Amino acid sequence: MDIAFSSISDQAAAIRDCKISAVEALEAHLVQIDSHNEAINAVISLDREGARNRARHADAAQVRGDILGPLHGVPFTLKDTHETSSMKTTVGFPPFANYVAKEDSPVVTRLRAAGGVLMAKTNVAAMLSDWQSDNSLFGRTNNPWDLQRTPGGSSGGAAAAVCTGMTPFDVGTDMQNSIRLPAAFCGVYGLKPTEHRVSLSGAFPDPGGAARGVRLMSCLGPLARGVEDLSLIYRIIAGPDGRDTDLAPVPVEAMPKLDLQTLRIAFAPAFPGLPVAGDISAAIKSLARQLQGAGAIVEEAKPPRLDLHEDLAQGGALIGMMMEAAQPQPPEEPTSVSRWFEALARRDKSVLAWDRFFEDWDALLCPVAMTTAFPHRAPGTPIEVDGKDQSYWMLPAYGAVFNYSGHPALSMPCGQDGAGLPIGLQLVGRRWSEARLLGIAGAMAPITGGFSRPPGY
Repeated sequence: MDIAFSSISDQAAAIRDCKISAVEALEAHLVQIDSHNEAINAVISLDREGARNRARHADAAQVRGDILGPLHGVPFTLKDTHETSSMKTTVGFPPFANYVAKEDSPVVTRLRAAGGVLMAKTNVAAMLSDWQSDNSLFGRTNNPWDLQRTPGGSSGGAAAAVCTGMTPFDVGTDMQNSIRLPAAFCGVYGLKPTEHRVSLSGAFPDPGGAARGVRLMSCLGPLARGVEDLSLIYRIIAGPDGRDTDLAPVPVEAMPKLDLQTLRIAFAPAFPGLPVAGDISAAIKSLARQLQGAGAIVEEAKPPRLDLHEDLAQGGALIGMMMEAAQPQPPEEPTSVSRWFEALARRDKSVLAWDRFFEDWDALLCPVAMTTAFPHRAPGTPIEVDGKDQSYWMLPAYGAVFNYSGHPALSMPCGQDGAGLPIGLQLVGRRWSEARLLGIAGAMAPITGGFSRPPGY
């Protein structure tokens, strides 16, 4: 058994059946970290001895016949944004360099209660504010497929660690494509659930107990190497938690097994006015043909009649207003109530337009981002796409559209581009339809090929 690259359920089953111990599962991942993290710099704040103690506890419980949950003894990492009582939470920001929360966030609590063994945190963009993972506390994370390129951000450390077998899964945050983009760049799966599906309580360090500034568009979701693993972690962390009052009491369902012949799939090789690399558009068209050949109803479809550039601008404005309102000492001209409600009314139009779109389709297949992993650069530096410079700030646009609308979306690996870099494609579904969306991705996996281990790992 290749423990470090085994699925979550296979690792849990092997521990449960006494084929391996929780300590052995942990040590297999520590070997990967010791072998590769110096070059990748994905894993930070490694709690080696604490994790060993937790793994021993899981083994002792297993001997007693006390199965802790579906993750019994399975090691994992967490993006360095979740509040944890056992290790630092810094978001790569010097004022938080030594911050340790008084209690775990609800997501961390659920993963521990399910039997998971927390090993470490994974690196991020400073304050989660960029699409490359680099900060002054821990430095820069590199892409396992090419160390000269970024794994993306802000969940770049998470994606790189999952890709290299340093961890079987991680949980990222996604306000503007921050799960899906790194997943695509590293060739793994990443899910952004419907807005208000997973608790945001404790999803950002809060030493002073300030008002929670992020209440819209941001989501927490898993990164893993397979669709079944995404589904497992999603079902553990989703749903009301007694702390985040925005969460909807919508049932969290298991992923169904679906037949491609029953599905209606829309595809868009590009969105109007948004750039995209030819290799990515070609991959979408190729997959669409293959899905049609497998019996699905597949048609090229344009997005709803929306000004996507204006949607993206309004999404950025909403983020700015949330941050401004949450400051302990707001500026002299704080956000007015009228501006806030005007912005929400504008957003409602986009949400409803996409809702109507998905009345006719089970899912939309489209790009995750305008390019595959690009060489490291200073934030704001233009990015070359098919020989033409494009704005750095347009990088997450394809994903951010669905942060603005709140619809669930996932990134799934689908081959490689001409440079041998992973191509990730985006699959989007109806709000509250995560289980079905995962089922659709699962039905596509035999065609897309799923996760491929990068050379040398």
